Amino acid sequence: MAGNLIARSVHDLTAAAWFGGSLMGAIGLNGATAQAKDPAERTRLSSAGWMKWAPVQTAAFASHLAADLAIAWENKGRIAKQEGVARDTVIKTAVTVVGAAVTLYSGVLGKKVEKLAGEGAEGATEPHGAASDELKAAQQQLKLLQWAIPGFAALVIILGAKHGEMQRPKNVFAGLHGE
Repeated sequence: MAGNLIARSVHDLTAAAWFGGSLMGAIGLNGATAQAKDPAERTRLSSAGWMKWAPVQTAAFASHLAADLAIAWENKGRIAKQEGVARDTVIKTAVTVVGAAVTLYSGVLGKKVEKLAGEGAEGATEPHGAASDELKAAQQQLKLLQWAIPGFAALVIILGAKHGEMQRPKNVFAGLHGE
């Protein structure tokens, strides 16, 4: 048990940080900054908050990847031999990579919004009528991504739980014998 305890803990905690941080940002940070009286402060404050979170998010992704690799190495035989494990590992990896790419892209959009903060906005992801097309496009994309990102993170957590269930002795036995 001790061989995977640290890797599994890091894996789950970093996925939880990704999920919780992105959900809190979408609801708490973006919601709160919409209350700023100055329209230019709404996007500036939101961008500042997300930039404070970015190093933590980056560290979480790097740690998650390292933990994933450690867990995969420890389970390489099971991945190769137990029915469904390799497929689910590929699916979970793809979801993680796409989710990380979407998260990175939202950071790029956030930088664009930060650069255009002087134009003002209704909220962090809600442009006002006088906003430039560039700001409107970035905010409209961010409005969707702020909900897609915790969705990806939740799916990673769910797939991780599925992997855990696949390690139950009765499931390993059934998967190794094709039952």
